Amino acid sequence: MGVSSYIKSIRSSIGHDFLLVAAVTALVADDDGRQLLVRTADFGIWATIGGAVDPDEAPAQAVCREVREELGVEAEIVGLRGAVGGPDYRVEYPNGDRVGYVGSVFDCRIASGEPTPDGEELIEARWFSPSEIPHLEMEHLSRQLLIDVGVIPAPDQDKPSGC
Repeated sequence: MGVSSYIKSIRSSIGHDFLLVAAVTALVADDDGRQLLVRTADFGIWATIGGAVDPDEAPAQAVCREVREELGVEAEIVGLRGAVGGPDYRVEYPNGDRVGYVGSVFDCRIASGEPTPDGEELIEARWFSPSEIPHLEMEHLSRQLLIDVGVIPAPDQDKPSGC
């Protein structure tokens, strides 16, 4: 779906200045413990499922909406995995927009439907075992999130670090 009208309106006032954005991620797993990841249309690399929270939208509503918009399926939230943010979640986009994401990460499962990429933002969806994920060409924020919430280990250690 791209950039929301809400963020576009803020950008019209602040230009490319830093913007802190509330975001959500759906960690969709199957019964075998595989994670559903998506390939982005813009760069053709793997990423997690998610996006920004809209005004007056609860994070749980946002994560279900994002899964529906991006993959055409209904998600069921199984639990709240964690929250992420900080310097590892800052990004500068090619157009110069600077953003910092603070995100709620939800464990989900597919309640109904077959995952079908929207063809606009996403071009592929595929299930991966946790051992396959570290070897994928992956979007930086998604890789960092998967490390921070314990889905995959950090490259230089066997276990994710805590506080």
